[in-house]
Amino acid sequence: MSVIDKDMYVAINFNLSLDGGERIDFTKEGEPFGFVTGFGMIVPGLEKALMGKEVGYRSSLVVDPEDGFGPAYQELYQNLPRTQFPSDVDPQPGMTFHTTGSHGDLMVTVDAINDDDTVTINMNHPLAGKRLLFDVDVVEVRKPTDEELVEAKRNSEASGEEQGNEAGKACGCGCNGS
Repeated sequence: MSVIDKDMYVAINFNLSLDGGERIDFTKEGEPFGFVTGFGMIVPGLEKALMGKEVGYRSSLVVDPEDGFGPAYQELYQNLPRTQFPSDVDPQPGMTFHTTGSHGDLMVTVDAINDDDTVTINMNHPLAGKRLLFDVDVVEVRKPTDEELVEAKRNSEASGEEQGNEAGKACGCGCNGS
């Protein structure tokens, strides 16, 4: 039986929630999430916890912010004039918008409405600063196919990562790793 190690294809069923019980993401029955280790395809804390495990491993795992999507940085909160938003949109706290910045695609969240003229946005990853609770079931471990390895490398390069970088990219929140 294969053991999870670097450059292995792994398929898991999982349920991801936050401390308060809010369910963030999950796999559907019969549709496990597959990834190649070592390419930043999942958050580092989950990948570290899975190393050395094999098919049949089941556990509830806690990933702290520093091993998940990092801390929420105050400098990534900005006040914007309301005129920066489309005229047909009434920004409200919690709303998300996709935009393009100097580092590519970015998802921003409306944090607060300050007055009639300004809105505070949060450019941190939506899960930054949050503890992640995973219920995980490992269903497949094997060497990746050539195609899976090429795809993992391509995704790693496209996200600005190099092999071995531990930045997670598969959160399921819709941000595409922003």
